[in-house]
Amino acid sequence: MDFTKIIHAREKPEVYEPGDAVMWTDDHISGELLKMHLDPEIDSASRKRESIEKTHQFITKHCTHPGMHVLDLGCGPGLYTEKLALTGHQVTGIDFSSNSIAYARKHAAEKELDIMYVCQNYLEIEYTERFDLVIMIYTDFGVLIPSDRYRLLKNVYRALKPGGMFIFDVINDKNLEEKFPEQHAWTVSEGGFWRKRPYLELINGFLYPDHHVYLMQHTILDEDDHCVRYRFWTHYFNPDMLTPEISDLGFDHIRYFDDVLPEGDTWNGDNITFFLCKKPE
Repeated sequence: MDFTKIIHAREKPEVYEPGDAVMWTDDHISGELLKMHLDPEIDSASRKRESIEKTHQFITKHCTHPGMHVLDLGCGPGLYTEKLALTGHQVTGIDFSSNSIAYARKHAAEKELDIMYVCQNYLEIEYTERFDLVIMIYTDFGVLIPSDRYRLLKNVYRALKPGGMFIFDVINDKNLEEKFPEQHAWTVSEGGFWRKRPYLELINGFLYPDHHVYLMQHTILDEDDHCVRYRFWTHYFNPDMLTPEISDLGFDHIRYFDDVLPEGDTWNGDNITFFLCKKPE
């Protein structure tokens, strides 16, 4: 084994330096992610069922117009799209994972739900004034680098009808040291989440306070000495930071709530702030 790769994994990279691969399009990893999405007892990939239900209640409380056209960005296996379809809305779900989209289509057909699913990178959507509501749930907004956030907000603004609403959630900047500790650890597996065959996983966490972002890096080394780094950039926000970014794209009526979810880990309770904003009439 080339130990220089292990040493290099402990070095803090430049902010937003990309990894070597993405996990969403890897057949094995996306299959493992689907299992996590569908496990109601864990807050990985998707939140626990209680949190999903609380989120659905929050959405329906603030968007009471019947028969809305709804777009779910990063819809996964359809946990929110199905709830919205069952309450009478016309729903489109977009996700980058073909495994998740295939499951969502099959499950919707079994339940006789008319939901449109699209396997696509949501940064590439080109809808124009088609939706009354766009949602982006489970802090997906915060994984985007600033240029991609700008691109997403432009796409969402264009996709919304006049008066349409965008709802998304982010990690806030409370208790940062507890949420985002610098860390260095390793594990060995005979086969698991990252690979079917044996691998060594190096886990490194780095905080970049000037950019309000935390990097979780997973370096995977296998028995053939292949080395792949997966990097996940997670931004944290407060309303003063994020409101100008949203309003500069034309959104107004910006509101935020940090009492939506039940208490839990970093991804729940008052660690999470939900933002609501509108496209002007």
